[in-house]
Amino acid sequence: MFHSQMNRKEMNKTEHNKKALLEALEKALGVVTTACRQAGVGRTTYYEYLKDKDFKKQVEEIQDVALDFAESQLHQQIQDGNTAATIFLLKTKGKKRGFVERQEITGAEGLPNDITIKIIDSGDRN
Repeated sequence: MFHSQMNRKEMNKTEHNKKALLEALEKALGVVTTACRQAGVGRTTYYEYLKDKDFKKQVEEIQDVALDFAESQLHQQIQDGNTAATIFLLKTKGKKRGFVERQEITGAEGLPNDITIKIIDSGDRN
């Protein structure tokens, strides 16, 4: 009987820690180190808790909310005329419309490079 009471206490503590972590993750916008510190739970324990599918799903939902928040902040900066934010959005979300940064490797004055690769076999296979 004592053994089952200990298991219940441990489970209650674990569930309490998970709940505290989820609340702290929300407040910290998904930053694990900050949330662990606020909840008084080690990072190793947090990663052990992620093996629990329900806990992991809730963490992923919090991460989605944090991404939504960041995207809304980016859109606000674009509305405020922030050129760097506009360029960032186009480089990341506008690729299929041609907003891609490419590096072209050319020779002098834009002429094609003349590159030859020669493989020399010395015959020594050791």
